[in-house]
Amino acid sequence: MTRGWEADPTSPLVRRLGRSPAELGTTGGEQGCPDIWELENGDIAVVGLDLTDSYLTRLPPGLTVGPDERIVVIPRRTAAAAKAELPDA
Repeated sequence: MTRGWEADPTSPLVRRLGRSPAELGTTGGEQGCPDIWELENGDIAVVGLDLTDSYLTRLPPGLTVGPDERIVVIPRRTAAAAKAELPDA
């Protein structure tokens, strides 16, 4: 499969975007913490619940999920906390 963009699995995680799961109250301990991180190359890594199987049969028109892609869901407050640190373009 040829794409216009490929993820670089060697790019290190460099900084959290937004506040920590503990600060947001979205953690249940050491595991299961939704989070957003910037990679050294500028890409974004998201830690959330994999709900791909729940959504695959009801995707809206124009949304496709490749065989090597997953739909990851994070709390709204996690995304909102990162908003100020995300570039506009």
